[in-house]
Amino acid sequence: MEKPGITSRIDAITRIPIRYLAPRLPAPRAVKIELTSQCNYRCGFCAHRLRMKTRGEMDRGFFERVVGEMVDAGVEELGVFYIGESFMCDWLPDAIRYAKERGISYVFLTTNGSLATPARVGACMQAGLDSLKFSMNSADEEQFVEIAAVKAKLFRDSIANLKAARAVRDLGSYKCGLYASSIQYDGAQQDRMMELVEEIRPFVDEHYWLPLYSMGSVATQREEELGYRPIAGNQGRIGALREPLPCWSAFTEGHITHEGKLSACCFDAGDKWVMADLKQVSFMDGWNSDDFVKLRGAHLRKDVKGTICESCVAYQ
Repeated sequence: MEKPGITSRIDAITRIPIRYLAPRLPAPRAVKIELTSQCNYRCGFCAHRLRMKTRGEMDRGFFERVVGEMVDAGVEELGVFYIGESFMCDWLPDAIRYAKERGISYVFLTTNGSLATPARVGACMQAGLDSLKFSMNSADEEQFVEIAAVKAKLFRDSIANLKAARAVRDLGSYKCGLYASSIQYDGAQQDRMMELVEEIRPFVDEHYWLPLYSMGSVATQREEELGYRPIAGNQGRIGALREPLPCWSAFTEGHITHEGKLSACCFDAGDKWVMADLKQVSFMDGWNSDDFVKLRGAHLRKDVKGTICESCVAYQ
């Protein structure tokens, strides 16, 4: 039986099942965990560039402990990334291997591609990686330098690495899915993006479009400076957008920072949405902490006034 593609899996997370429309919940189907909060890009549309907290790498002992707790609780899918760029973490293949051996059925990874060299991609696929997605959000070198605020060489590297990843997979007969996503802009900018997308499509199993997210409102000023219109909150992918309230991020997917904090927000670059410290409590105790239960209740009432989510442009 053919495995579902990446958009089917995304839609299964952003479409909140009825049994997850409650303040207190069973384990989420998926969790993203931040092996490192470092990133070699400084994208203007991303909250990461604002450097609102100390950067660092996750403790491996903590990683193994919390992955075990998640498996025991029923988590099926693990994203070995969150806000940072995981190819900056030397033990990324080890993390993938441990998660697979411990019982995670589907391990996925999103990358900006610039550090995803054939050798590193091969090591991750050999370790059991099930899905590798490249975020390709600039049409050309000129726009890349303007948006990502790094050298143009990294743009060329990301394209070369994406194409090489297909060769690595085919030569090694790995079962890892290869995907790409791009931000859907407006007008002439979208026409420019189409040229890049047509170039990379033959090398991936699936490409899909994303809106320009607001990143929980913290990057709105920079987005206005760049001249692009952000969508409110994280409503999913183009073609399957969801209502902002209740926000799926607080119901169907866990988010763990490199410091072990469990966040309710998929864009929490500054620990503003922390619901529990998993170095102090178990994963499930954090997932159903008093703070999390109260926040979900507000979402279900579609009234987040007085909560941390009130600051998100999705609700203004």
